[in-house]
Amino acid sequence: MDAQILGVGQEFEAPNNVTIKGILGLLTGSVDSDNDGKKVISLGIGDPTAYSCFYTTSAAQEAVVESLRSAKFNGYAPTVGLPQTRRALAEYFSRDLPYKLSLDDVYVTSGCTQAIEIALSILTRPGANILLPRPCFPVYELCAAFRNLEIRHFDLLIEKGWEVDLDAVEDLADHNTVAMVIINPGNPCGNVYTYQQLKKIAEVAKRLGIIVIADEVYGHLAFGANPFVPMGVFGSIAPVLTLGSLSKRWLVPGWRFGWLVTNDPDGILKIPKFLERLKKYCDMCGGPATFIQAAVPTIIEETQDIFFKKTINMLKQTSDICYDKIKEIPCLSCPQKPEGSMAFMVKLNITLLKDIGDDLDFCFKLAKEESVIILPGLAVGLKNWLRITFAVGPSALEEALERVKCFCERHSSLQNGHP
Repeated sequence: MDAQILGVGQEFEAPNNVTIKGILGLLTGSVDSDNDGKKVISLGIGDPTAYSCFYTTSAAQEAVVESLRSAKFNGYAPTVGLPQTRRALAEYFSRDLPYKLSLDDVYVTSGCTQAIEIALSILTRPGANILLPRPCFPVYELCAAFRNLEIRHFDLLIEKGWEVDLDAVEDLADHNTVAMVIINPGNPCGNVYTYQQLKKIAEVAKRLGIIVIADEVYGHLAFGANPFVPMGVFGSIAPVLTLGSLSKRWLVPGWRFGWLVTNDPDGILKIPKFLERLKKYCDMCGGPATFIQAAVPTIIEETQDIFFKKTINMLKQTSDICYDKIKEIPCLSCPQKPEGSMAFMVKLNITLLKDIGDDLDFCFKLAKEESVIILPGLAVGLKNWLRITFAVGPSALEEALERVKCFCERHSSLQNGHP
């Protein structure tokens, strides 16, 4: 196409925001192919399917196979999702709520990423702004930038286990604020919010008259002191848009099945204009494959608790390995032991390293020298931090972190324990 038609260099300009997959692709490309035959180990992306210790339940696989073989689901599905799928999801979510959802509260999406795109798109209006945590999953910033939705960041308080700085939220919000985003269990921080913390968030949202977008793609993947509490529990205080997917809990990220759920027992979001906008956006986007949708009711019904417990136990084991190995490396520190999700943040002390400029430099040199991929904190909004994924097989994880330790020792500015 002609650049003039596209408006390149004129009205249209692609946002400069980084993406996780983009930067991980660059890091992988920087690996030295002659690096002593070392296999590349990625601690950068939350896709556990590369390791045999993380695999989905046979009930899920058989449900998809049966759905496909039936030849009943080869055509288009309603753009908001198959009725039986939406109903099954509504019943599934209602188990943890003080009220019941209906199928009309559930919209299926192509993964959680599409749910994010839809949520931000339907809330956009001229002059609007959205409150995002820092650090944050970068897709939110990218989607907001494409929609000309102003981004305002509130910090997660490191010294308080990555709690939301609610004073900052109230200071940042104004009459143009449409929503705030909460990610629980935390990505990239690995924290899990308590019931009381989530209630306070809902109460602040109510005072400000805004919606809470609750990203719960890692929902139920909690293995610390705090149990997972859905933000929808507080939907009667402030309306909640819950986003999630099968990807993490069922270990099937490639199936691209997600959802957007309106947790709104008081009907604030039930106004015709909002629902029409939501449905039209679904019409424009389309959704996941019909045969995957059709399998979801069976997947939910037939997955045994032992499958979920096994996943939780494995994540607890690998997170412990991560935390313990990080403590052996002087230039790295972790302010809080992971309590959930599949990743956590690690502080990088640049002053203890020679010839390393920042977290980006650290990650590129680590990839080149040790064939280990780690995401720089810059990608999620925190300079000189690292995001490490622990959804990795224990032996590969230990080897990767041992290589990180060797790398840090080689670049250490300390000699015999002294600078």
